[in-house]
Amino acid sequence: MTPIPDPEPLVLERTFNATVTRVWTALTQLDAIRQWFFHLPAFESRVGFDFGFTVECEGQKVVNQCRITEVVPESRLAFTWRYEGVEGESTITYELFAEGDKTRLKFTQTGLETFPKEPQFSRASFLEGWNWLVNESLKNHLEGPIPTP
Repeated sequence: MTPIPDPEPLVLERTFNATVTRVWTALTQLDAIRQWFFHLPAFESRVGFDFGFTVECEGQKVVNQCRITEVVPESRLAFTWRYEGVEGESTITYELFAEGDKTRLKFTQTGLETFPKEPQFSRASFLEGWNWLVNESLKNHLEGPIPTP
């Protein structure tokens, strides 16, 4: 059974026991990104910067291609997300909100309906992946011990 496309954005919100500066660093500094996200060869938080990475999914190598579209320091980061050789493109947006000494992160992914109607591109698949990245990996990175330089 093919999933029905859902034009609604995928939205996750999480409050971290970390300052906005620390969360922003985790989202925009290459060494920090590699600790909780994927091993990117390069990353710069500037509009127009292209970055990508390859992962293995169900025995196949998947090339993820992204381009930074918006940068508002310590507030908002947005980038496109697509797959080499696959139709469709989505947009990922991270928004940061200071709440005292904590930070609320609002994650939004739009454009899921542009991907092929296959299980690996379903809303449920994206939700599972982003839930793990934001609510487990990023949380553990931010709320664990502060790394020493």
